[in-house]
Formats: sequence, structure tokens, C-alpha cells
Amino acid sequence: MKTVGALLWEPGTHSGWSVEEIELDPPKRREVMVKLTSSGICHSDDHLDTGDIPLGWAPILGGHEGAGVVTEVGPEVTELAEGDHVVLSFLPSCGKCRMCVAGRANMCELGAGVLAGYAPDGTHRIHARGQGVGAMSYLGTFSPYVTVPVDSAVKIDPSIPLMPASLIGCGVPTGWGSAVYAAEIQLGDTVVVFGTGGVGMNAVQGAVHRGARNIVTVDPVPFKQEKAKQFGATHSVGSFEEAQRVIEHMTNGQGADRVIITVDVARGDIVEQANQLTRRGGVIVLTAAAPVLQRDVQFDLFSFAMSGKRLQGSLYGTTNSKNDIPLIAEMYKSGQFKLDELITRTYKLEQINEAFADLREGKNLRGVIVYDD
Repeated sequence: MKTVGALLWEPGTHSGWSVEEIELDPPKRREVMVKLTSSGICHSDDHLDTGDIPLGWAPILGGHEGAGVVTEVGPEVTELAEGDHVVLSFLPSCGKCRMCVAGRANMCELGAGVLAGYAPDGTHRIHARGQGVGAMSYLGTFSPYVTVPVDSAVKIDPSIPLMPASLIGCGVPTGWGSAVYAAEIQLGDTVVVFGTGGVGMNAVQGAVHRGARNIVTVDPVPFKQEKAKQFGATHSVGSFEEAQRVIEHMTNGQGADRVIITVDVARGDIVEQANQLTRRGGVIVLTAAAPVLQRDVQFDLFSFAMSGKRLQGSLYGTTNSKNDIPLIAEMYKSGQFKLDELITRTYKLEQINEAFADLREGKNLRGVIVYDD
């Protein structure tokens, strides 16, 4: 079928996204076609444009946060049917590989290929200007229709609004799981969250759900400092130095129990800043993406080792999409999770470059592209 999509033809050059006609193939074996309601605007797509996540191929149809309705199912699909409401997970979960069987679905071997430039079978579902087009995370939600692996589509209750549900495909579980699973926050903990965009704000929600006593957010944008308090932060500051003073006072110099890094791009100095804020035996969680070629990191290895701390990397918040996407959706439905409040502004697909400009300037917690009926 013919539709439109936002393509990146020159990754890593800051060239921006081109909205143009694309050809979308019908679903093949173990695939479904989904008509999307909306797509979130996430830093991971911007990293492709800036080159922080380098690609050796082009073009790519961007977007990896989306929700919609199944319109067609391919052969051997038994989990979903036409009319089902689904959230698209930016990392698929096959349920069969070593990592999935071990309970680490966020490390699924199928998910390791999401930037390969083609569908899992090695071919393309998307075509433009007479050539194949890769899809971000096998998805490509910067188009009103997508053909995706069934392992990437998670069924949700049809009573849940699809626009806020689209955020549960990436940023929401990544932040929430970083607090709940990766950091293993305990009742009464003091927690620091670096960066309160679409991921960090959900780390705040996760800290609330785990019963943290003090939640300190660090973000230079005044708008986000104020919003953090609405999501449950007890203290919101603009710099590491301010956070040092707050943590020193509230813990009698002991340090925070958990420090979670969810900034847009993790630079070499932020891990040591987190280290300095963390108590002996505490946990540092690194969820933010760093430039792929970055190798220099400032870090006090001696004090880190002698203090028994743990530095934990976290992909997708260490969540299990098949379990946690429906869980978060149900928590939202019952009023226990804020999703609508994350959506600062909506855009048409034609405004996608404006949406990314607003993202870089810190104007939004989450911008969302909305597709017309």
C-alpha cells in the first residue's frame, strides 16, 4: 500500500527528516500490519540524525513509539487478530531465545538486530524512491501504517486510549523500569534522577511506586524542574552542585541510596558525578545513551571499589514488554500512572523537524505525532 513516512536519508549529518511517499508491503510470516493513532518523539531517533548512534546504511524510516489497531495479520500469527489494540515495543521479545527463557526479555536476541536496516528475515517491508528502506527498531512509527513482527506488538485493553498508550512502547517503561527493576529501589530510599525528560520523569514515577522517601531530580530546564514535582519529586534542582548540597543535608553526608542517569546524551563526566552522590553500597543506574565512539569516562575507581557500590547498565529499563506494557496500561487506567501529563504538545507528521527542534530545546516532556483518521 502507498502511504507517507518520515525518512532519514543522511544519518549523522543533522540533515533532518523528509516526509514523503512510501510503499508498505503486507505482513509476511509472523508479522502484522497496524494502523497507528500516534507516535512519540524520542531522543533515540534524534541520535540517528546527530550521529550519536551511527548507521552504516540509509535510508531509515524513523519512529519506535507507537500504538494502534491491527488491520491485517500474516501467516502463523495466532496471538493477535484484526481489530486488536496494540502497543509497539521498541525491542521485540521472541520468548524463545536464551535471554527470554532466562527472564531477561529486554536482552532478546531478536532485539539485538533492531538497527540492522531490514526486517528479521533480511528483506525490506518499506520502499521509497525505488529502493528498500530500513525501519527503526523493525517498526518505523513515523508513518500512519506499519508492518511489524508480531513479537514487537503487545495487546492491550481496548478501553485504554491509544495516544497516551503509544508512550508505553519505549520511554515510559525505560524510565519506570530503571527505578523499579534496575535500581531495585527500596521503601524509604533517597533517590537521585539525572535528567527529567520522557524517560527520567518515569524514573520518578517508578521511585514513587517503590516507596522512595526522597526523590531529587537534576535538570537545567526550569520547566522540567517544575514538572518533576508534579510527578512526585520531593526536590528539584538545576545542577550537580545543587544536588550535592541537597543530598549532603538530607542524608547527613551519607549519600543517596540510588542514583539513576536518564539524560539525553551521557557524557564522560556524569558517571563520576553520580558516583559522588551515591552512598557506600549504593546503586548507580546508567540508562542514557552515550555517543557510540565515546571511550573516555571520568571515574574514581578506587573509591568506587572500596565503597562496594554497583554500576548497573539498563536497556529498556530491564523490563519485560509482554508483562510490563499491559501492567503499566492497567495502572494508567486505574489512575496509578501518569501518561497524559507526559504529553506536552502534539504535532502533524509534516511538523516532525519542528518536533525534534522542540525536543532538543527541552520544551517537551514528550512530543507526540498524531495521525488523522
